[in-house]
Amino acid sequence: MEAIVPYLNFNGNAAEALAFYAKVFDGQVLFQQTFGESPMESKPESKDKIMHASFQAGDLTFMVSDSMPGQSVSSGTNMSLSLNFKTVESIDKTFVALAEGAKVTMPLQDTFWGAKFGMLTDKFNINWMFNHDYAKK
Repeated sequence: MEAIVPYLNFNGNAAEALAFYAKVFDGQVLFQQTFGESPMESKPESKDKIMHASFQAGDLTFMVSDSMPGQSVSSGTNMSLSLNFKTVESIDKTFVALAEGAKVTMPLQDTFWGAKFGMLTDKFNINWMFNHDYAKK
C-alpha cells in the first residue's frame, strides 16, 4: 500500500480552492477533469465543476473534487482518506476488512479511468477511498 492521500470535497468551488492552494503552497495542479469532460452523464450546471483533480507542492499531495451533482458536503464530511493499492488482492482484502460495521457508499468496482475503486464510511465515521490503478496497456 502507498501513502494515505487526503481527498478534499467542495460544494462547487473546488477550482477556486485549487487556485488558492497553488498560491499559498507554491504548488501546481497535476491533473484536473470536470464532470463535463468525463463520460458520466452530468447536468448542465455541473459540467464545469471539478470531478477529480490532484495537487502537489513539494512532498505535499492531495486530491480535490466538487461534490457530486445533487449532493453537498459539510464540515466533517468534506474529507476522505484515499488509499492506493499495488495489487487487486490487497485492495479486496482491506476493503472487506474495513467494511465490517461500515456504510459502503460505493462497492469496489472497475471504473472508466482504468482502476478498481470503492468508498466507505467506517464504523468510526471516517470516510475512506480505495484505488488500484490497473497497468496501462
